[in-house]
Amino acid sequence: MRYALGVEYDGSDFKGWQNLGEAGPSVQASLEQALSSVADSPVHVVCAGRTDAGVHGACQVVHFDSEADRDPRGWVLGTTARLPRSIAVRWCVPVADDFHARFSARARRYVYRLVNRQVRPALYRQSLSWERRPLDEARMHQAGQALLGENDFNAFRSIQCQALHARRELQSLQVSRQGEVVEVAVQANAFLHHMVRNIVGSLIMVGSGERPVDWMAELLAGRDRTLAGPTAPPQGLVFLGPLYPDNWHLPAEVTL
Repeated sequence: MRYALGVEYDGSDFKGWQNLGEAGPSVQASLEQALSSVADSPVHVVCAGRTDAGVHGACQVVHFDSEADRDPRGWVLGTTARLPRSIAVRWCVPVADDFHARFSARARRYVYRLVNRQVRPALYRQSLSWERRPLDEARMHQAGQALLGENDFNAFRSIQCQALHARRELQSLQVSRQGEVVEVAVQANAFLHHMVRNIVGSLIMVGSGERPVDWMAELLAGRDRTLAGPTAPPQGLVFLGPLYPDNWHLPAEVTL
């Protein structure tokens, strides 16, 4: 039987999503250990999108196969009880055998939040980044629109990126402000390694006035990562989750 799970996690204490063996704690390893305990047999999970060290997940979607006789409530409560407090299973849905958490997804969504003031944050510092220079969120939003559509995002991928090519479809990019918090929300069919954090790092340079609004378009066209802004810190980034066609009958928050 195949199941899909919605998983929430604070990535602060992990080396990222992927199980890296002895290299350090991972969300995947913790989840597989808990699920295996509930199933009383080894369980391997496949996720919709891997996150880096320090990055959080609001609704990561995974799938796994198990012949254990457990209902969805049992998977949710039993697994969560065996997880560290920084990880929780939010829901479980039985799915068809051809459902794939990664390949069935049609889009993925992230949000990056930072406190924009002279003093670093004390509260929520594990889930907010910080920029002391005043930022113009309207300039950032305007600059970001140049990235929309299907493009080569080599200017915003890390040197460690293992993707076969850099073409991605950025479907939306919104920059807004609520008081001292600036928020960058993005949606694409898929993302490259560090793509969101690299985009944010460049948008911050535009928002601070260090670069002009049309600089983002120049970076995109130039495809040169060395000319773009720095990689924004990981703690401000949250993977909101993937989106799937409605024929999989998953919860509304992950359905197109």
